[in-house]
Amino acid sequence: MITLEEFRLIRDYVEKHCGIHLSDDKTYLVETRLTTLMFEQGSNTFGDLYNRAVLDKTHTLRDKIIEAITTNETFWFRDIHPFSILTEVMLKQYAEEIAAGKRSRIRFWCCACSTGQEPYSIAMTFLEFIRRYPQLKPEHIEILATDISSTVLFLGKLGRYDNLAITRGLADEYRSRYFVQNNKIWTISDEVKKMVRFQKLNLQENFNHLGKQDVIFCRNILIYFSLDFKQDILKRIAALLRPSGYLFLGASESIIMYTQEYEMQRHAMGLYYQVK
Repeated sequence: MITLEEFRLIRDYVEKHCGIHLSDDKTYLVETRLTTLMFEQGSNTFGDLYNRAVLDKTHTLRDKIIEAITTNETFWFRDIHPFSILTEVMLKQYAEEIAAGKRSRIRFWCCACSTGQEPYSIAMTFLEFIRRYPQLKPEHIEILATDISSTVLFLGKLGRYDNLAITRGLADEYRSRYFVQNNKIWTISDEVKKMVRFQKLNLQENFNHLGKQDVIFCRNILIYFSLDFKQDILKRIAALLRPSGYLFLGASESIIMYTQEYEMQRHAMGLYYQVK
């Protein structure tokens, strides 16, 4: 059983290296998620696991601890409204700008992309849109998907999903159009897969090298961070967005109390933010 002292050592270690903040009521979560790793490392206590991580100059154990703690809940077209807004507001705007020669690309960034359902949902939304607006082409869009976990990035790049994952939020017509079934595994089509580039990224790091973005999906992430880190990320995202660029958050997230750099917008039943 993990002690409170051990929990707080690991909690502070995790927050230092990836920004995730765990309150004292998450003791059981840490215990359950790290027990297998503890025994795999030959440790008899969580304190020893912590010490091994601190002394590991390769950071391999650190990354394993972070991967174990990280929540990778995701599914297709999550909360649906962002994708409706994308179709009815943003892509129409960008299609007009491309047709008028005012831009050549549309750049998306998905923070914490997990196993790829969100960036692939964006890609499918775009492909559906250009079926009606053929002046847009797949080469007009760039989708960058990042995560701190090498494991979920690997799975995202594979684009292979089991029967449970494939049913979570995905319409039958999309499954038929964009996936190939092989027994119990569904593989996303090359047409969709080639539109997404996966890259490992810790949000604590400087991400200016990603370049200016038009739309950023930072959804269901801020809830895991401290107040200071939320403010820091939102400020850096605002700097990365092109003028009047867009930010999507999770359905239960709000930035009103954290920053004044965005204006909240409504469309139908959904919310999004536009950088000032």
